[in-house]
Amino acid sequence: MSSSTPQPSARALRVLLIDDGAHRVGQIRDELARQGCDVVGVIEQATLVHDCVLRLAPDVVIVDSESPTRDTLEHLAVLSSRNPRPVVVFSEDDAEDPMRLALKAGVSAYVVSGLQAERLTPVLKVAIARYEQEAELRARLDDAQAQLAQRKTIERAKGLLMKSAGVDEDAAYQRLRRMAMDRGLKLHEVAAKVIEAHDLLAG
Repeated sequence: MSSSTPQPSARALRVLLIDDGAHRVGQIRDELARQGCDVVGVIEQATLVHDCVLRLAPDVVIVDSESPTRDTLEHLAVLSSRNPRPVVVFSEDDAEDPMRLALKAGVSAYVVSGLQAERLTPVLKVAIARYEQEAELRARLDDAQAQLAQRKTIERAKGLLMKSAGVDEDAAYQRLRRMAMDRGLKLHEVAAKVIEAHDLLAG
């Protein structure tokens, strides 16, 4: 006998709106609600975006603007570095500088001229997809940089052991491995301790 338990529906997309001078957020809010989104807040100052993001936890932020001000872009840049999430800017300014600065500030989508109701959902989906792709690339880059730093630490520790104990590279590496196993540490962690001990003795 098959189960008839209903499957849970997908959670509504949580959206935070910022009115940056275009004064169309009422139209956007109504259309988002019609399309099944959950508008968690509407604010009139970008300076409030950080507190609102922390408190309301939106999935995406929409900025409705005639032309995004430098102050607005600075706050979006801080948001991107501290508490990143997809950001969409609707603007009436097709000049290159605001668009370039917005993308540099971490904006996922910059839509110029023509706020059309039927475009809202596709634009949000594209912005979220782009954000997720860039987040994955950033994570890969961070991981690669961390691994490089760990290798450099291990190489330096090997060099110190080779010099202090008069052993070759392979023997120094094996010493590091044994120390790591004995202490339940990762190789780069014990290498960092070897370097720290050397610097203390040398200092």
